[in-house]
Amino acid sequence: MAKSGNGTPIKTSLCYIEKDGKYLMLYRNKKKEDPNGGKWIGVGGKFEEGETPLECVKREVLEETGIVLSSAHFYGVIEFRSDGWPDEDMYLFSSSDYDDSGFKPEDCSEGTLKFIPKDDILDLNLWEGDRVFLKAILEGRESINMRLCYRGDALVNTVEL
Repeated sequence: MAKSGNGTPIKTSLCYIEKDGKYLMLYRNKKKEDPNGGKWIGVGGKFEEGETPLECVKREVLEETGIVLSSAHFYGVIEFRSDGWPDEDMYLFSSSDYDDSGFKPEDCSEGTLKFIPKDDILDLNLWEGDRVFLKAILEGRESINMRLCYRGDALVNTVEL
């Protein structure tokens, strides 16, 4: 995939939904030619025109899981820079304040949804950069802003912003 032509990063959101000492994780295994295929990630996706970060994450979580977020903690922005993918600015959230009465993991078109114990998260097949900010979340950091630079699929540099 070529880099984005206009230099404007793609804006996305990502949320780690917490319940009983676990995070809801998405194993990407349902889409063909998925750049996240075979990886575990949080729930989220691309902004729609005019959306705020919170509006985006609430919509994406609802669409992918059936969970209605009441509120979410905003950590900061993770900037992904790569020689082979479009630049991306990801707005990072977590939430334990939601209504999960509509949660239907079997309906997710992106992959398999599963609550994973926090102690096991870093043992999953994750992107190297995701491991960096997830470790910061698990250590209790309230604010996380960083730039993650990739060469191909390899993380080559991490910069705290």
